Amino acid sequence: MSNSTIYPVRIASFVDAQAIADIHAESSLAVLQGMASAGTLKALPAGHGPKYWREAIEYGEPQVHVATHDDSVVGFVGFDRSRDKGTPPTTGEVWFIYVSPAHWGKGVGLALWDAAREGLIEEGCTHVTIWLRIGNERGMRFHELAGFKREMSSAKTVPLGDGRVEEIRLKRKLS
Repeated sequence: MSNSTIYPVRIASFVDAQAIADIHAESSLAVLQGMASAGTLKALPAGHGPKYWREAIEYGEPQVHVATHDDSVVGFVGFDRSRDKGTPPTTGEVWFIYVSPAHWGKGVGLALWDAAREGLIEEGCTHVTIWLRIGNERGMRFHELAGFKREMSSAKTVPLGDGRVEEIRLKRKLS
């Protein structure tokens, strides 16, 4: 478990599922507003609901940790082995990292990243990857400051609502 003086991080529990779903929806929408058309934003699915998050928490796939402030969940991270075909078993992946927009730029993301890094090292991982939308400048900046490097040959197009977005994989050593 990682602990920041302001944002303690702990393993998520079933009671956190609704807060996680809310943060996921709110943060996703805030990030996408500058990247997608109004029509695409309207056509977006609601995202993962509490049922999805309860199952992820129950089965540990991925491992989900939450950051709290004043007993409220303000962010979450999911991590596990890489889902990419052909990667060695020592490659982990941050599947997602989301922070409530009201807490952006305040250290929540760093506390969550620290928890994911510690968890992946404990699992025997030596490298970690994350997939980000190419237009997500805030996310890119955060991960590049955390030591991730873009893998330019990994860029791909993925569906998003009734549109499409470009994603790229970033990677770094865990040591």
